[in-house]
Amino acid sequence: MAKALSDIRNKIDALDARLVSLLSARAKLAQQAWQAKGNAAAYKPEREAQVLRRVRELNRGPLSAAALTRLFTEVMSACRALEDQLAVAYLGPEGTFSQEAVVKHFGSSTDSQPHATIDEVFRAVETGAAGYGVVPVENSTEGAVGRTLDLLLNTSARVCGEVMLPVRQNLMSVAKRRIDIRIVYSHTQSLAQCQHWLSRHLPEAERVAVVSNAEAARLASRDRRSAAIASRTAATLYGLQVLSRNIEDDPKNTTRFAVIGMEEVLPSGRDKTSLILSTRNVPGAVHDLLTPLARHGVSMTRLESRPARTGRWEYVFYIDIEGHQQEPRVAKALAALGRKAAFVKVLGSYPAA
Repeated sequence: MAKALSDIRNKIDALDARLVSLLSARAKLAQQAWQAKGNAAAYKPEREAQVLRRVRELNRGPLSAAALTRLFTEVMSACRALEDQLAVAYLGPEGTFSQEAVVKHFGSSTDSQPHATIDEVFRAVETGAAGYGVVPVENSTEGAVGRTLDLLLNTSARVCGEVMLPVRQNLMSVAKRRIDIRIVYSHTQSLAQCQHWLSRHLPEAERVAVVSNAEAARLASRDRRSAAIASRTAATLYGLQVLSRNIEDDPKNTTRFAVIGMEEVLPSGRDKTSLILSTRNVPGAVHDLLTPLARHGVSMTRLESRPARTGRWEYVFYIDIEGHQQEPRVAKALAALGRKAAFVKVLGSYPAA
């Protein structure tokens, strides 16, 4: 038995040595590719999406596809850091779900920069202070994030990626018992995502909305009568004890984040395109607006309306469609939309999450 275990460990050690050698070889090739591109941006969303898809296709287990995706995301992140220290802005402070989305998409070898508001994230990208930004777009339980949609209407930045992050909400506090809690801090959306749980387990506690879940954790760390709803990362950062895990009302609770940047993304083979449209104020205008998509065989995956803020009861429509704007059928559909719509803005094409 001992000899068998020793043999297995020796084989693992040998494989580890090969892995180190192969990873070093891969990093050198990544550096050569960067130099061949003329030291252009190290992050190429379409290329990284293709690498991760191929890894999942090659996988035969026992590691899950999700586990291999995380591993290779970190490998690419480390290789990218050798070439260019990528700065990514997100809604802070540290410990927010936005920061988790940054790590999931870009890996941990990234210069992640927290900002106090979504507006500041957009500004950091538009001014070049950060190469990319990650902003929440919608939640499967609570719907669209209005401020992000409003800023997308006027920004010069492009949507160049998306991140789907399962959101696991946790109740945390300095207190050791839920019975001692009088105030619960969290972001407005997180409070809404946990409202039924709170009504059952903390019906008397006051609910106070703050700018972020991480800020809620910071406030809870200063008052033994309070608690926060936030991520486990926030609990660790602010020295809080997690009293209850996964308290979201919907176990499939997911937030979609947009990655914004200033460069266009080339086709990856499985893409989405996001755009904003407005219609002329005539009967059947919305129906006419969507007809070109059906005519050219383009599937719409999302439709969201927002007030145009003109004061005249006008609306703009946020639409996601399958395919890249460079694909012929998508290009034809967009051209037809341009002839029918009062206003069209293509936010960008990017690899589908």
